[in-house]
Amino acid sequence: MAATLTGCALLDLAQDCEGTAPRVEEMAALDILDSRPDEATVARGFEKVDAGCWADSGDVIVYAERTYAFPGTRAEVAAHYRTATLQGGWSPDPEASPDDLCFVREAMSLRIVFLTAELLAEDGHGSRPDLTTGAGYSISIDSYVNSGIEAGC
Repeated sequence: MAATLTGCALLDLAQDCEGTAPRVEEMAALDILDSRPDEATVARGFEKVDAGCWADSGDVIVYAERTYAFPGTRAEVAAHYRTATLQGGWSPDPEASPDDLCFVREAMSLRIVFLTAELLAEDGHGSRPDLTTGAGYSISIDSYVNSGIEAGC
């Protein structure tokens, strides 16, 4: 019996990103990734949408992310995305705190993260004054594949 259970567990852990390319492409093409406040620019070095798939402990997740530099305030970014997400059919994540910029639609979750020097260093992007002054931020969308896990932040 133990061998049978262990074999099933190993099969679950062996799930990978095979066959997810169409879903990755679909997420990378979502209009919300190109929505941005006036004066926001695609950050240097982040010209293309970063999209892909990763598997961890049996969970398979597809994602798409875009990074912007914005000379304005975080409040302006928040106001833009609160409006743009609602127009795009996204809803605030009911589990998130009111201050979080986290939204859900279908099986996807969308999050706006403001960039700091510390976050950029952790991701290997070094010193980027263009992203740490004003309101540099990333918009990311992710979705679990075939796991039954509901979207949420």
